Amino acid sequence: MWFHPLSIRIPIWEQIQIFISWEIDVYFETISLFYGLNLQKKDYVTFTEKDYEKVLRTISIEKANKLGIIVLIPVFVVFTGIHSFFWGNHLLDYFRTDFSPIKILRDGSLFFIACLIGIVLHELIHGISFALFAKRGFRAIRFGIMAPFLTPYCHCTEPLKIRHYLFGALTPAVILGLGPAITGLFIGKYLVTFLGIFFIVSAIGDLMIAHLLWEEKPTDYAQDHPSEAGCFVFRKR
Repeated sequence: MWFHPLSIRIPIWEQIQIFISWEIDVYFETISLFYGLNLQKKDYVTFTEKDYEKVLRTISIEKANKLGIIVLIPVFVVFTGIHSFFWGNHLLDYFRTDFSPIKILRDGSLFFIACLIGIVLHELIHGISFALFAKRGFRAIRFGIMAPFLTPYCHCTEPLKIRHYLFGALTPAVILGLGPAITGLFIGKYLVTFLGIFFIVSAIGDLMIAHLLWEEKPTDYAQDHPSEAGCFVFRKR
């Protein structure tokens, strides 16, 4: 039994969160042994350039999740409206033709699996994009999950130029979000468009961080915060 005798004073939900966090750390550390990925909680690379001002830029995960629900409505309306404009009743035909619980269960299961795979790819794309500009490549990347919010994350332990940081932050939204959403409009497959809508909304945290950095100089530097959603900005004085 993994509950410690002294943990009786700790609420059961907090104990479960602690256990999940421990299991995740062990899992990723095991992966790192096979793939050589830096997934453990190591010290970040210290920014050593002189004449730079350090500024904190973070967002609230809870606020990002709530904003994602709000943003879902206009994104859904825009892409669904465009799809209906070009393809007419094609969207409604899905529910009119051969409508059955088996069909809904099948397509719903496929969509759920695609979402799970997409979530993993989302963080992997972050890692690859950051690694392209990190001095240590993929060894500067680590992955994990924020247990309180069950939110996966990808961190780059090195400071990157802001233009490179923005590239890494926005690439998943473009590849997994805009890509499928627009592709679905061209081929007339609404499920593909809806998958894109899902990943556009899923990238709301990345978009919020990009918004914070948009007016920063692209040649200045940004470095992921070690424990919060956001980064430190290093501005040239």
